[in-house]
Amino acid sequence: MSLFLNECYTQMNQGEVIVAYKGCINADIISNTLNLIESKLDESVPNTPVRKKLYNVLVESLQNLFHHVDIPPDLDTECESNFGVFILSKVDSSFRIATGNFIKNSKAPILKEKIDKINSLSKEELKDFYKFVLNNQTFSEKGGGGLGLIDIARKTGNRLDYNFYDYSPEYSFFNMTVLINE
Repeated sequence: MSLFLNECYTQMNQGEVIVAYKGCINADIISNTLNLIESKLDESVPNTPVRKKLYNVLVESLQNLFHHVDIPPDLDTECESNFGVFILSKVDSSFRIATGNFIKNSKAPILKEKIDKINSLSKEELKDFYKFVLNNQTFSEKGGGGLGLIDIARKTGNRLDYNFYDYSPEYSFFNMTVLINE
């Protein structure tokens, strides 16, 4: 794995790690990861609304890793497509979900604008925006309508923190972190 990816992974890795993964993302990895997380939550988190919220945000976060990734042609990895990083950790009285994947630099301003808009909205405005996007959005070539990030913000009630790390003139490594309060 490249030094660049190891540095990004280290930046994302905070708190008491429950599950951490970096590598190829596919349907089997998502399914296995969700099963692993569910069994770990069985051991440590009672069956409460927080647990349900946490699991739903995890599903959405992993789906984003699977569907919204671009791979730099010079990336030193065994993955031909869908490389991603995922870390679930416990930080104080919150769960922290950090994800990371490569995107083309041309997509970064659009993603930044979406997240900044979501972060600027109140709880009620987020609800209205979700309904608006649901009823008016066209779907992208990857099947997304832009609801995932809105849904994550609505479920967590927290800001979506993000960074773009320069990788090359054409690609950045996008890191998003969300907190789910207990």
